[in-house]
Amino acid sequence: MFPVVVVHGGSAQVPKERDEKVKSGGCSAARAGYAVLRAGGSSMDAVVEAVSQLENNPYFNAGRGSALNIRGEVEMDAIIMDGKTLGSGAVSAVRNIANPIQLARLVMDKTSHVCLTAKGANQFARSMGVPEVPPESLVTEYSRMRWTKNRAPGTDTGKSQMGKMGTVGAVAVDSEGNMACATSTGGLVNKMEGRVGDTSCIELSLCAGSGGYADNQVGAVSSTGHGEAIMKVTLARLILFHMEQGQSVEAASDLGLAYMESRVGGLGGVVTVDPQGHWAARFSCPQMFWAAAQKDTLHYGLQTGEDFTQSIDDPL
Repeated sequence: MFPVVVVHGGSAQVPKERDEKVKSGGCSAARAGYAVLRAGGSSMDAVVEAVSQLENNPYFNAGRGSALNIRGEVEMDAIIMDGKTLGSGAVSAVRNIANPIQLARLVMDKTSHVCLTAKGANQFARSMGVPEVPPESLVTEYSRMRWTKNRAPGTDTGKSQMGKMGTVGAVAVDSEGNMACATSTGGLVNKMEGRVGDTSCIELSLCAGSGGYADNQVGAVSSTGHGEAIMKVTLARLILFHMEQGQSVEAASDLGLAYMESRVGGLGGVVTVDPQGHWAARFSCPQMFWAAAQKDTLHYGLQTGEDFTQSIDDPL
């Protein structure tokens, strides 16, 4: 088993003018997560580092660059899960926090709860000394443009936002064989205030294992796509069920995505790893940027069938 980290930048139809920035940012996130693993760090630290990098990058729908709700404000969701203990932490509808994934980890490490939401999540952040950032620092011109466009009379907001900006996430296996997943998002463009998507849903009734799940005995998954569809089929846990039945990471991912499309008409993507360090990046949507780092090699792609490779230390 060789340590591995796999990241995704969301099931997004990437505009041509943003293509190279997305690739560069996604590969940098994979490199950052792999640097943790290469130094002997844990899978938990690796996925937090990788997703934090994506949250800090304005070209992804998480942290800075998040989609705006109906009021033109940023509300973010994030989840992390430890495959060794099945411990998890999540935040939803959180505001004014640069790195929701780091706050989700504090929920896991410092409380007896699984998920904190809205004002409660922000109050907890203050109690932990997490600095708040100005709301406008999380809003990009691109997010504001898409929010304005979706408010135009006669706009079908559902169709106009599908495949435009997606959740980001990462999965990893470390040198001890421990697994972790992390997922973070700004959610849907022009969503209702207070809307909670699949990202933060891991052990919440019907939503168990939707946006991400990690279990050392089976594997780890981080998903992206239309959150409501992902929640209906509990996508991440569904994929792990197929792996429990003996399916490979690729086959299990494809089966889960195919079921979501056939059953509820949802498109999306996932990154998946198993305890042996086998990994997959699969998607049913038009595009999903992904990057994987293992054996000092960087793999990445955006279109279906792409798998570019190079040394982890070489620039793009």
